Amino acid sequence: MAYTINDSCIACGACASECPVDAISEGDVYAIDADKCIDCGACASACPVDAPIEG
Repeated sequence: MAYTINDSCIACGACASECPVDAISEGDVYAIDADKCIDCGACASACPVDAPIEG
């Protein structure tokens, strides 16, 4: 199941720069394209506020 980004996102961009498949798009809060996400967890590891979550 793809990662999603919850409401704790501070739009810092740390996750987007770590995504190997460019599945994360910028906005007021970032969003992950479930069709592109490969469930690698790189975004979750890079996030300072634990916004990307599995599922």
